[in-house]
Amino acid sequence: MLPDGRHAIETLFAFCTDGDRLSAEPADELTLEVSGPFCSDLPAGEDNLVLKAARGLRQSAGVTKGAAISLEKRLPIASGIGGGSADAAAALRLLTSLWGLDPKHAEAVAPSLGSDALACLLSLPARGEGAGDVLTLVELPELSGAPVLLINPRVPLSTAEVYARWDGVDLGPLGDDWRNARNDLEKPAIALMPLIGAVEAWLAAQSGANFTRMSGSGATCFAIFDSEERRDAAADSVPREWWRLATFLR
Repeated sequence: MLPDGRHAIETLFAFCTDGDRLSAEPADELTLEVSGPFCSDLPAGEDNLVLKAARGLRQSAGVTKGAAISLEKRLPIASGIGGGSADAAAALRLLTSLWGLDPKHAEAVAPSLGSDALACLLSLPARGEGAGDVLTLVELPELSGAPVLLINPRVPLSTAEVYARWDGVDLGPLGDDWRNARNDLEKPAIALMPLIGAVEAWLAAQSGANFTRMSGSGATCFAIFDSEERRDAAADSVPREWWRLATFLR
């Protein structure tokens, strides 16, 4: 446990080419409109991370400019894939450009939005330590462009509850080879939601799936495939009640 109460972790950040969509236009006030398949699950008011990012950026840069921000929420919330942090980071990048600001302000604001917001601001493969906000960029050329399939059972999972179930046993460093990486939160997450085990097992059984894990604190699981065709074949057979996203790693 870190002095500020957050958990000390070691993690690997990788990013997909698809996700939520964010746009903005100049305006007198700062507003947010949320649409998309998961818009009803997300607050559009003052608690929204996108608005927090925008307000934080204005304060850091000492500006009073506004923006009409639109968020198309395509990713399920509380799903272990950093959607909220990625949206906040996208808002920082977008408004930095729209308002003509020095990028240093976005870098200063990002850590206040969540432990993984700085990694999302960079959007490059990185090893995260500390609370996930001490970053070291890593080269993963063999993963760039790899077909990946994400599946979520459409049930939100609380990160705090998963950590509360974790036994606190450190199983050692992850090492330098991502193929040997594990997820120590998988066991407590499955204890809270056994369906995660079924999702991961389903992915692992698909032809062409060569690496399968739970993402973050769950409940989303993913598989990296050896070809786009095999990934798409798997995506077409995902049980209808589960959410899926066929995409690529950057």
